[in-house]
Amino acid sequence: MTVPRRRAIALAGLATAGLVLAGCGTEQPAEDGGGITVVASTNTWGSVAEAVGGQRVQVESIISDPASDPHSYESSPRDAAKVSDADLVVFNGGGYDGFMEQILSTTAEGKPVVEAVAGTGAEGAHDHAHDHEGHGAEQHAHEGHGAEQPEHAHEDHGAEHPAQEHGAEPEQGHDEHAAHDEQGHDHAGHDHANEHVWYDLHVMHEVARRIAVELAELDPAHAGEYHRNAGAFSSEVGRLEGRVGALADAHRGREVLVTEPIAHYLVEAAGLRDITPQSFVNAVEAESDPSAAAVAEIQDAVNSGRAAALIYNPQTASPVTRNIRAAAEDKGVPVVEMTETLPEGQSYVPWMRAQITALDDALNRSR
Repeated sequence: MTVPRRRAIALAGLATAGLVLAGCGTEQPAEDGGGITVVASTNTWGSVAEAVGGQRVQVESIISDPASDPHSYESSPRDAAKVSDADLVVFNGGGYDGFMEQILSTTAEGKPVVEAVAGTGAEGAHDHAHDHEGHGAEQHAHEGHGAEQPEHAHEDHGAEHPAQEHGAEPEQGHDEHAAHDEQGHDHAGHDHANEHVWYDLHVMHEVARRIAVELAELDPAHAGEYHRNAGAFSSEVGRLEGRVGALADAHRGREVLVTEPIAHYLVEAAGLRDITPQSFVNAVEAESDPSAAAVAEIQDAVNSGRAAALIYNPQTASPVTRNIRAAAEDKGVPVVEMTETLPEGQSYVPWMRAQITALDDALNRSR
């Protein structure tokens, strides 16, 4: 089932972007100490690029302000210039960061990109020209990188995968995506291709691997270093999967409410049941104000006492969601904030670890 996509693509300013870009050089790999330049749509994906590229890569994120909402971000000519001059672009895709898709299609077509949604099976993924012009991900794996490149990022942390210590299979998250209805979730509308894929830890392995592939293509002399960095990042993500597996062992089947299904994949992997009324979810995902009936439904769900926690996205807060949060706090329902982008000064793994811990703590408090 396809959810309405957030297509808040910012056309304002792009008409004049060509004038700015006319004075900029065409894309050229950085040389002589300049390093490879990577531009990411958000600091979430920028953090992954930094983990894989290390000191050899200069990463700039278009959105790094924790108060910004990438769904509605309006790009500027300066943003377009950064993307045009980058050696590699990393973005979410699936309509989440539509401003980046617009820039790529109008001023930087054919540039090497890593799109997180692509390859996940999520509808709305885009096949960019560079993926089919002699250096797709699978082709990279066999062209000159040899033994230095892991065949798959999951293999880098196979034996030490903590999820197995908790009795959870490493593929648990994907299995649960397929078996969503079997777990008894209250509404089929949540088994869509959710665009918030950085909450799907399986996707993070693949994105890191694909970034390493692209960096190795740009800088073959240091290919092994990029692949080793991707493997180290993947091992850290594997440990996060272990923590989610332990959370699932302790809390499987417990019910939660959300102000937006931002952490959809994490909720699934933890075996939790999202009981948010579908009428409210539909309004939020269509970026419209929920009807009075939808608001009454979610207020009733809060007042029922069924929810063990409320997952709250402060970056898309509205008077309605703030009222829901207040009602939950009045009822003693723990509130867990989960955001679109990284807090200032943090990287992906510590940030996600803190959110998983906060969810676990909230569920323990509500027993």
